[in-house]
Amino acid sequence: MARLEAWADSRGLAHERDAFGNLLIRKPASQGREDAPGVIFQGHLDMVPQANSDHPHDFTRDPIETRLDDDGWLRARHTTLGADNGLGVAAALAILEDDELVHGPLEALFTLEEESGMGGALNLAEGWLSGRYLLNLDSEDRGEVFIGCAGGTDVVVEAQLPTAAMADDEVALRLSLISACAAATRESISTRDWATPTGCWYARCAPWSASMLAW
Repeated sequence: MARLEAWADSRGLAHERDAFGNLLIRKPASQGREDAPGVIFQGHLDMVPQANSDHPHDFTRDPIETRLDDDGWLRARHTTLGADNGLGVAAALAILEDDELVHGPLEALFTLEEESGMGGALNLAEGWLSGRYLLNLDSEDRGEVFIGCAGGTDVVVEAQLPTAAMADDEVALRLSLISACAAATRESISTRDWATPTGCWYARCAPWSASMLAW
């Protein structure tokens, strides 16, 4: 967050945070476009931080190692890339720093805790935004822009479930996913280093204290 604020300061752009910590950066309209409807570009700053089990990585300190493959896609080595929603954040910053673009009032809204429950969006300060249109840059496909969202909800279920001792013909298994073919990014930017040499998902089994029936 501090880096984005420093980035805005270096370009003379006004910025502020709400009580939850969401960041808003504003850019005045181009000359002659002051009365144009304001546009808000929205993305979230958090990502899904996952690394291969054999690759120690501290997401609070270590930079993400990237590579550019021959097919033109940017991929991460041994970790998730963070394209969800780093790609949307980068798009908003590119628009803000384009001094040749003729535009009305612009706002870039960067929210927090999208991946863990939409915390930033749910706690957004009321009356904070002044733009007329909001474009969600956390989209599913290239070439598409979202102007709305179905939203989300959390459901917590509490129940007392019956337990029973395992039968003699039942076997307890432990399944651990240690490699995957792609990272979970909705911008289709994958991390092929997650794949096994055969390019498949791989799981290993070991005894586990909790019961899962084998079939």
